[in-house]
Amino acid sequence: MKTQAIRQELDQARERGALRQIVIPPCPELLARLQAAIAQAEPDLTEVARIAASDVAMSATLLRTANSSLHMPPGSQPCTTVGQALTRIGLDETAALMTAFLVKHAIPVNSPHLARFWERSTKRAIACAFIARQLPGVSPDLAHTYGLFCHVGMPVLLQSVRGYGSTMVEASARIDRPYIATENTNHKTDHAVVGALVIRAWNMAPPIMAAIRLHHDFNSLGNADIDAEIHTLVAAGLVAEHLMRQHEALPEDADWKSNCQAAMDWLQISADDLEQWDEQLRPLLDEA
Repeated sequence: MKTQAIRQELDQARERGALRQIVIPPCPELLARLQAAIAQAEPDLTEVARIAASDVAMSATLLRTANSSLHMPPGSQPCTTVGQALTRIGLDETAALMTAFLVKHAIPVNSPHLARFWERSTKRAIACAFIARQLPGVSPDLAHTYGLFCHVGMPVLLQSVRGYGSTMVEASARIDRPYIATENTNHKTDHAVVGALVIRAWNMAPPIMAAIRLHHDFNSLGNADIDAEIHTLVAAGLVAEHLMRQHEALPEDADWKSNCQAAMDWLQISADDLEQWDEQLRPLLDEA
């Protein structure tokens, strides 16, 4: 499915299909301002700092990161202002941290069915960005946003659709069919479609929308009708999930067992690469 076809599919489903009942939280005003500030040819750093300083908790998040062992050079003084934090950790990481903060507060998760949802989403985003830095021609910022939003359809469905919590339990337990097959059987839609709808509604980058829509459709990996960037995001996301599970001492999931070779072939990486990435990524996930 090309990006335009995915956009049309979402619009049609929103108008007269199963997605009519889905309540999409509005995009936070500060996130829209942040996206506009960093999308300029010369990013507006003053505006970024102003947005960060507008929320005490967000400012504290940036300062805590800037003063962590991963960013604070030995013998240096702690950052005490948002501007200093931005300078130390850089615009890309500042924007990533602010995006994660704003999204968590826009889509709160208070359910035992999604324990540690935003913590794991943040780890996935960090892993995706790390992988993007190891590959040519892939934007770490795009990969980070993809990782952060990859499963955002789940809390949206949980808030909008009666019985979705039970569906999550059933889908996790079944071994005879994929997770999204159970979602579609029970609700005529799934978290990949709803996650893509959030990206569409929030006017975010089309490749992220398409990659989230296809992130369980591994049969499409390498399809000539789909932009290479989208394939790379989907493949990197699968690898990121695998590395996260290794970090958490969890067993391999079904997607990895069935599709790891296709993802590795697309990314042109080896088992040795995975081993090195696992070692290099662990401190970043520990910090997260």
